[in-house]
Amino acid sequence: MLLRSPAALRPLPQLQCPAPRRLLNAATLPAQPARGRLFSSTAPARNAPAPPPPPPPPPPPPPPPPPPLSSAGAAAPRRGPYRPDYRAYYKRKNTDLLYYSASLILATLTLSYASVPLYRAICQRTGFGGIPITDSTRFTPTKLHPVTTVPRIRVTFASSVSDTLDWKFTPQQREVRVHPGETALAFYTATNRSDKDVIGVATYSVTPGQVAPYFSKIQCFCFEEQKLNAGETVDMPVFFFIDPEFAEDPAMKGIEQVTLSYTFFKAKYEDGEIRPLA
Repeated sequence: MLLRSPAALRPLPQLQCPAPRRLLNAATLPAQPARGRLFSSTAPARNAPAPPPPPPPPPPPPPPPPPPLSSAGAAAPRRGPYRPDYRAYYKRKNTDLLYYSASLILATLTLSYASVPLYRAICQRTGFGGIPITDSTRFTPTKLHPVTTVPRIRVTFASSVSDTLDWKFTPQQREVRVHPGETALAFYTATNRSDKDVIGVATYSVTPGQVAPYFSKIQCFCFEEQKLNAGETVDMPVFFFIDPEFAEDPAMKGIEQVTLSYTFFKAKYEDGEIRPLA
């Protein structure tokens, strides 16, 4: 028999068992969504009616009344975003346009008034439009040497009178023949057949027109006042020559005849200047 010591015979500690678990039933479990569904049972049905539309927004408030005028008559300063005032800009543009239009009208009137003497001066210097040149700066000694290596040119004379002028106007010679660079003198005769003193003025031209730049007149009665008393008859000289360069211009080849024509018109004074009457 095995004997133990008293220390070995002390009592063992008492073991404690855990409290028993409470059983849960289906009533106490929380609701779980069904498997295979994306939404819980609380989601609305697919065929449920749509919610009513939201109410329309309220209308905007009316615009504020215009600002009152101050005691000085000026409008009170506006409150709100800045808006530039273009009235001064457009007023300045309209004023400039008015000035430009008035200047253009004035220039047009001035040009139309001065067109006749200006056209006459240009034609007399350039021979444009069949007008013989009367520029005295071209009458140099080198221009007055006859070119005898070319045939003489036949210069015929023609005359006419306006229906408003009771004159008889005719050339004294029918033609002259000259070399380029050779001077020639011709005469016209004018007779006033009315019983009143009449002022006349003559215009002239040269045909063919391309000869006009070479046809120079040293003395002429054209564009000058010619006053004839009742029944008076006068002789009017024409002193002219053809520029020697006429013989060197290829465009003048084949031209053997030139016609100098004069037409007399009745004239009167307008603004200090004598003008022909048609």
